[in-house]
Formats: sequence, C-alpha cells, structure tokens
Amino acid sequence: MNAGALASRENVVLRLWRDPAAWATAADVFAVLTALALPWSTSLVAIFVLCWLGTAAWILDYRAYFESLKRPICFLPIALFVLAAVGTLWSDASWAARLYAVGPAAKLLVLPGLFYHFERSARGMWVFVAFLVSCTLLMAISWIVAFDPGLTLKPEADASRGIFVKNYIDQSQEFALCAVALVYPIVMLLQQKRIWLAGSLAVLALGFFFNMALVIVSRTALVTVPIMLAVFAVLHLKWRSNLVILCVTLALAAVAWAASPQLRGTMATFVRDYQIYKELNQPTSIGLRLEFWHKSLRFFAEAPLIGHGTGSTRGLFEQAATGPKVLVGGQVISNPHNQTLNVAVQWGIAGVIVLYAMWWFHLMLFRGEGLVAWIGLLVVVQNVFTSLFNSHLFDFHEGWMYVLGVGVAGGMLLKGKSAAAANGPVQS
Repeated sequence: MNAGALASRENVVLRLWRDPAAWATAADVFAVLTALALPWSTSLVAIFVLCWLGTAAWILDYRAYFESLKRPICFLPIALFVLAAVGTLWSDASWAARLYAVGPAAKLLVLPGLFYHFERSARGMWVFVAFLVSCTLLMAISWIVAFDPGLTLKPEADASRGIFVKNYIDQSQEFALCAVALVYPIVMLLQQKRIWLAGSLAVLALGFFFNMALVIVSRTALVTVPIMLAVFAVLHLKWRSNLVILCVTLALAAVAWAASPQLRGTMATFVRDYQIYKELNQPTSIGLRLEFWHKSLRFFAEAPLIGHGTGSTRGLFEQAATGPKVLVGGQVISNPHNQTLNVAVQWGIAGVIVLYAMWWFHLMLFRGEGLVAWIGLLVVVQNVFTSLFNSHLFDFHEGWMYVLGVGVAGGMLLKGKSAAAANGPVQS
C-alpha cells in the first residue's frame, strides 16, 4: 500500500472520528443491539449499554443535557438513585450489601440520556422493531423447545418447558408486551383497510398469546395482560368495538382454557398454593409473597420516614425469621417481591413518593395518540402492575425493558413536541 492511499484512509478515519453524525449513528446502532440482546443475554445488554453511553456522551451537548435534567421525567429517576446511594449512610447492613443494593437503581441514570438522545435521533423506531424481531425469534424457538425440551439451554428439566434462555417470567413479560403493543397498529391498519398487513401482525400477536396460553406463562402475566388490554380499549375504542373485542377475547380464552392443561394448571396453582400456605405452613409462591409482604409492612412501620437504609432488607428478614427454613416463617430474602415495599423498607415514605412521582410523570408523558405514545404508556402500565407482585423496576431484565422502552419512546415524543412547537400554530 502506497503512502498516498494510507494517508487517504487516515483522513477518512479522522473525519469520521470528528463527525458527530457518525457517532450519533453508532449510538443508535448500540441502542438497537441492546434491544436485540435483551431477550437473550444479560452480559451483552451490559456491554451494549456501556458502548451506547460512551458513543452518546461523545456528542453530548452538556449544556443542553443538564438543562433537560430540570424536567421531572429526568430528575425523578436520578432522585431515586441518589436516595439509594445516600441510604447507605443509615443502613445497618455490611458495606458490601449496601453497595450491592445500590446497583439495581443505577440503570435509572440511563433514562435522562435516552430521553436526550432520542429527542434528536430519527431512529427510535428501529429499537422497538429490533425488540419485536428478537422476541419473535425467541417465540419461534420456544415452540420448538416445547416439542423437544432437550434443545433448551436451561439445565432445570422441569422448569424449562418452552424456555430456551433465561426464565418463564422474563419470557412472559416480553411476549405480553409485544402481543398487546401490536394491538394498536392492527386496529389502525384495519381502519385504513390495509387488511394483509393487519392480518400479518394479528397472526404474530396471536402467536405470542397462544405461546403463553399453550406453552408456558407466568401468573404475573396472566393478571396484567387483561389490564393492559383494558387500558387500550378504554383509550382507543368505542363501546361497540369494546363489546365485540370482549366477546372475541372471551371466546379465545375459552378455547385456550379447553386446549391447554398448562394454562389450567397455572390458574389452579393460585388456590392450591394459598391452601398449602395456610393449612401446612409450607413455602409456596403465593404463600411466600403474603409472608414477605406482611413482614415488610411491619419493617416499614418501624421506620416510616426514611426506612432502614439501602441493603437492609435481608438483615431484617433474618432477624424476623421464625422456625426452620423449610417453613414459611423461616424464609429469608432480600427482595419482598413488591416494588413499593422494596422501596418503603429501605427508604421509607420518601422513597415511595419519589417512585410514584416518577411513574406518574412517565405516564403523563405518554398521553395522546400514536403508536409511540401507546408503546411508552404500555411499558409504564406493565411495570406498575407487575411491580405489585415483583420488584420489576430493580430486576435486571424487566428494569431494562422499562428504561429502554420509556427512554426511547419518551425521547421520540419529546422530539415531536419540539417540532410542533417550532412550527407554531397552523394559520387558517
């Protein structure tokens, strides 16, 4: 290679290095890769998020960014993290436990950056399409694994039916979000008489629903999917359409119930688990949650204002344990399986106020029409209601679903509002 060609390549690299548009494109690509990796791998998500942070920070207008932090949608997630960090000062847990407990809230610091970046990017929809494509591939593999469980990468034989990677709770959250999110474009396409495209998306949505009905589903998804569908019906449909959809839904539910022993078994565990817990004092999923919630309320009452401090939950459960570990009363845990109680035990009413204020302002951000607003609203609604039974905001998988979904959709909506404000009112 001659010196001229080498110098030309160096000039191209240097020009790209200094080109903000190239860095913005790279940041978009890393966001898309994060969405693609989310259903499959925690390690890849962590790597791609770090790469996104690096590329996005390189082109950041820090003055504009810090100005954007004045918005409640931005400073409230930061406030929750700061509370977690400051809460280490009054906790009785070891410093290792305190610092470890700060980690789950750290992902919230990415939200303001996502708002800022996708308020300026034109590729936000790529992220959602990437997540849908990735979940569609996972659904296809889930059907295959359901017929041949030996193909799973999970070692637990009895827990891996239809699960190729991760677990059935994470998979159910993904499939439920995709299935319900597709309802909006399906209805809009039908109104536009674009039957073939609407039918294709409907087949995909039914694939997610039937996978949950016939293969495997979490009880949390069983409870929250009807709520998400009801939110759509109330916001976007007339009462006659709601009546038709209700009848169709009931008919499909009846078919799924009759055809799926898995679905009937999952529903039956609600009553069975409660009876085992009450009559035999044996640990079951529902029984443990009731025990954890009861004790967590007591812990909260002991320190209602600022809680017991970051990372204190496990120590409190150890002190409150009664009887052998094989019984419900002897169970020790660091997560009470309820987002509100998780926050309340550690940071008291101060933490609960910040948490609910964040959820509220994020919900208000997605008022209005359009697919992006629907996706953002659905992500928040799903997180709020599933957090009744789990600490999903602090869980890795569901927490990143929230951060990525709200951050990208929020940035896209902010971009639209900024454009509308710049154009001003239309003159008649």
